[in-house]
Amino acid sequence: MKLQTTVDIKPSDWKIGYEDKILMVGSCFSDEIGKQMQQRYLNVTCNPFGTLYNPLSIAKALTMTEVPELIDYEGLWHSMAHHGSFSRASRDEAEKAVRESIETMQKALKEATVVIVTFGTAWVYEKDGEVVGNCHKLPENCFMRRRLSVEEIVSAWQPILKRYPDKHWLFTVSPIRHIRDGLHENQLSKAALLQAVEQLGDYFPSYEIMLDELRDYRFYADDLVHPSSMAVNYIWERFVDTFCTNQTKNELVFQHKRWKHEHHISLH
Repeated sequence: MKLQTTVDIKPSDWKIGYEDKILMVGSCFSDEIGKQMQQRYLNVTCNPFGTLYNPLSIAKALTMTEVPELIDYEGLWHSMAHHGSFSRASRDEAEKAVRESIETMQKALKEATVVIVTFGTAWVYEKDGEVVGNCHKLPENCFMRRRLSVEEIVSAWQPILKRYPDKHWLFTVSPIRHIRDGLHENQLSKAALLQAVEQLGDYFPSYEIMLDELRDYRFYADDLVHPSSMAVNYIWERFVDTFCTNQTKNELVFQHKRWKHEHHISLH
């Protein structure tokens, strides 16, 4: 008796190993998979700008070389291109944090052999005609909200891919639903992301795994939106099966045991 719809994923023609330098950018799903890599001592840089959700803000993070204009709001200085973790009480501190993140991103991008990009939503907020990466709780009337078209996403990303043809680019769509947008609007958003990714390059179906293989709510966190740790581990295993050789898989197991041992020691 078959009790589960299995997402068929063919093993990748190219593989990820300990010799690679990996850059992960995008939604919090990038953080989760990046954490799995860090716990196995893979050479990975994860979200130097913090968590970003929409394709245009992620593209901007990869191409930014100068500190953007900072905004003073409610006692903090913010970069509209960065996560709130980069906000600071003084302009100089915020500028320093943002500049360091840009340097980290550019170095990681230059050295990376593999870049993994996770799109979270096609819904964006624009301020003064520019798509922002984070609203930093500014009043809603400061922004215009709209959904990106497939063409906009592809047009923003094709020049980046052409500029770095030597890297393996892997795209995925976050399985996390943005229910604040509404369930129907979330589906429209994910559809736009999936259509865009289809034109950009290699794709790993984390979205489909979560919705089809792991459709039961026991695979979700208490908010019924984010994947549970069990789901993240399962998707990670599917990722490893797709992109790692048997030799690398064995090394990942060994290094994870090492990490857990060292982590246990650090707690005592």
